[in-house]
Amino acid sequence: MTHALFRTPLFRTFRRRARRLPSPAPLGTVRAEVRALRVRLGGRTVLAEVDLRVAAGEVVALVGPNGAGKSTLLAALAQDLPTESGEVRIDGRPSDEWSAGELALRRAVLPQSAQLSFPFAVEEVVRMGRAPWAGTPAEDEDDSAVREAMAAAEVAGFASRPFAELSGGERARVALARVLAQRTPLLLLDEPTAALDLRHQELVLRVCRERAAAGAAVVVVLHDLGLAGAHADRVAVLHEGRIAADGPPGRVYAPELLSRVYSQPVEVIDHPRTGEPLVLPRRDGRDFAS
Repeated sequence: MTHALFRTPLFRTFRRRARRLPSPAPLGTVRAEVRALRVRLGGRTVLAEVDLRVAAGEVVALVGPNGAGKSTLLAALAQDLPTESGEVRIDGRPSDEWSAGELALRRAVLPQSAQLSFPFAVEEVVRMGRAPWAGTPAEDEDDSAVREAMAAAEVAGFASRPFAELSGGERARVALARVLAQRTPLLLLDEPTAALDLRHQELVLRVCRERAAAGAAVVVVLHDLGLAGAHADRVAVLHEGRIAADGPPGRVYAPELLSRVYSQPVEVIDHPRTGEPLVLPRRDGRDFAS
């Protein structure tokens, strides 16, 4: 039986329009890139001459202090805001050459916060991620895509609960499940761990790694340098609207660079078991003398 959500205007709009479907690509294929990107917002230059690319099979973390331009870069990659100059390419073409429906088949976007004005249940929210595939052969995968996404984000246990009644962390995981259900070759995630506890922070980044291993390209904005160092193949450090460094965490995490970018002295040490770089603020020792 057809799910009631499929009869909504959102699904009917996608169903009516012919779209070019994405094609599988081998690992290493560039899925998204920006070239000499410049973005101005409110009369202020937020990004200046930024170059970045992300390929199938890799997780790229965008890090940097507040106001560095991380979320703006992610939104530009998603074709969700206008650019002053430069080029954004998705799946080998300028992003503005794709229709909205075709973009939705190629990239899924997780914003910082998820708000809904209508009383949808959790499963219905996740199923919204399938809207771009309405009227295509992949429509037959809707039920399995929703089921697998909910299991991956650990939200299947409250599938029937109203989204509005969930905690902030639960909402964040439902929003992630919606993105996963969309099954696009490019995932753009803006601070997906911000509202989550320790266990679910690790869960989200493991899911990112799994999607990359399956051939997706993943770009994720993170504030936690430890999470980025542990899970990202590459880290792009943004500073004052530019990319100050881009490469593997072990090379990018230089104490001098990070201390300058964050205006905070830091130390970088290797994890004693895994060897992953850990970034710690440099502090004076506490004086416990009475």
